[in-house]
Amino acid sequence: MFKKWFVVVSIFLGMACAPPLPASQKKLPLATPAEQAKAEAAQPVTARVKEMNDLLEEIWQNNLQQNPEFASSIGDTRYNDKISDYSVRAYNDELAREQQYLLRLGAISPAGFSDQERISYDLQLRELTEDQEASEFKEWQMPINQMGGIYSTYPELVRQLTFNSVKDYDDWITRLQAIPHAFDQVTENMEIGMEAKRMPPKFLLEQALVQVKELAHQKPEDSPLAMPLQHFPATISAAEQQRIRTEMLAAIAKEVLPAYLRFEHFMEASYVPAGRTDPGVWSLPDGQRYYQFCIHRETTTDMTPAQIHQIGLDEVQRDETEMLAIAKKLGYPDLKSLRAAVAANPKLHPASADALLAAYNGYEQGMEAKLPTLFHHLPKAKLEVVTIPAYRAKNAAAAYYEEGTADGSRPGKITVNTYNATQRTLTDVEAIAYHEGVPGHHMQISIGEEMQGVPEFRKYVSYTAFVEGWALYAERLGKEVGFYQDPYSDYGRIDNDEWRAIRLVVDTGVHSMHWTRQQMVDYFHAHSSLDETNVQSEVDRYIGWPGQALAYKVGQLKILALRERAKQSLGTRFDLRSFHDEVIDSGALPLDVLESRIDAWIVAQGGQLPPGAK
Repeated sequence: MFKKWFVVVSIFLGMACAPPLPASQKKLPLATPAEQAKAEAAQPVTARVKEMNDLLEEIWQNNLQQNPEFASSIGDTRYNDKISDYSVRAYNDELAREQQYLLRLGAISPAGFSDQERISYDLQLRELTEDQEASEFKEWQMPINQMGGIYSTYPELVRQLTFNSVKDYDDWITRLQAIPHAFDQVTENMEIGMEAKRMPPKFLLEQALVQVKELAHQKPEDSPLAMPLQHFPATISAAEQQRIRTEMLAAIAKEVLPAYLRFEHFMEASYVPAGRTDPGVWSLPDGQRYYQFCIHRETTTDMTPAQIHQIGLDEVQRDETEMLAIAKKLGYPDLKSLRAAVAANPKLHPASADALLAAYNGYEQGMEAKLPTLFHHLPKAKLEVVTIPAYRAKNAAAAYYEEGTADGSRPGKITVNTYNATQRTLTDVEAIAYHEGVPGHHMQISIGEEMQGVPEFRKYVSYTAFVEGWALYAERLGKEVGFYQDPYSDYGRIDNDEWRAIRLVVDTGVHSMHWTRQQMVDYFHAHSSLDETNVQSEVDRYIGWPGQALAYKVGQLKILALRERAKQSLGTRFDLRSFHDEVIDSGALPLDVLESRIDAWIVAQGGQLPPGAK
């Protein structure tokens, strides 16, 4: 359930769902009202709360044990010498365990639970149920594409680890020695997918193969897997350093790199040629139904592709109206002229990779000073701006966030893509900085990880519509505290918003309406000033990650609607900082749960809900 979190917020999620068990095992009836009433009479609320918390802790510990990479990524070092079991048997075993957890949790009546206790109960029930639903679509049979997979898991993981002792290094060496077996298991899963005609698009697999080759043909000492050797703590003796260096490089040279080479050969000779030709998931077995599931999982709504497509068209038109007003103020007759001028103006492009990083740093520092005007509750975690790993840069987004640890031992990071840095534009950097850092991802995720008095899983569970919806909402908060003073940067803010609206159109277009990849590219060119490097990587991302790109705009629109509801109801009693605290202080939530919380907060502040509010 949490394996999807052990890399980064914006990396490919949801590949590790279990294969389905027989249909007879799928129906999991929860306790009937009569049974729940009997349970309530037999157990006081305190006993039921304890039973629930004990079960949630058992589920949490199971997740850490089954997903040791995730455990390591959040600073739990107990499993630092382990890697996940990627076998079909392990997937089935985990699915069966979760079915039993569902039955046990469903047998506990939540009557009389506090607000936070009920949220914990409902979210865990929801997560377990969703895993069962996801298993039907056999995502484990398509475990890689250009955004990630087994080939990138451990190069990404090593960047999140700390190496302070001999044991830390020895644990990593043990992990390296286990990687070949993991490659074998994933390869077997991919072979099953080939037989079932459940394949990613061929052109995306070709991009993944390029990354595999780069990692496979590096010298051991140049591999990202050897990164721990770059700096040793002074507490480790010279003799131990030499031993560690010898053993780690030997493990990479004799075990890991040969595994990459075998994987490269399998992909080149068998897997890539078998990739599907149509980009949309509609072309997969049960593809239309799968896409509807992806929409529900990513947006936490039951909207249809057609409904989302129309929202996208409407939002694109609204954003273009705002941008046209800026264009005319700058002396341009239309958006096409403004976009051409931006593309041709060297001052609106970074002079170097360092200049691009400096721009992100500058915006973050300015926003940090303004946070007390937007929030009562601020995170303790620090934030850094870093450069993306070279092997990922060509096919990655402009920037993404990597969460830190709750204990502060690892700061959160805005990872900036400096590939083709001088060809990128600066107009959107301010908005992206607020999105990925503060008050966006770093703010929301850090606050979530620092929550007290809630089950541990609440600090790390993710709902894309909430997480990305908040980050997109955060982009416009800069405007409200006086930023985006440069009209080109303000144009970039709205252009970024339109970029997310375009996603609603092209994601539903390719996965439900049978659009081609070129139609997606053409729509971007007609309605966005996104540079060519980003356009190409973005459309491929949507193809490889169905439904995820919808969550940004859907989540943002919901938060804006709830804020407007609160303002209309509370009038002069509305406090923006209190509203923001109420939104993010309980961690990531499904949008329907968030709506219920905000409505309850409005009533508690003395407001009244409009007719039709849930």
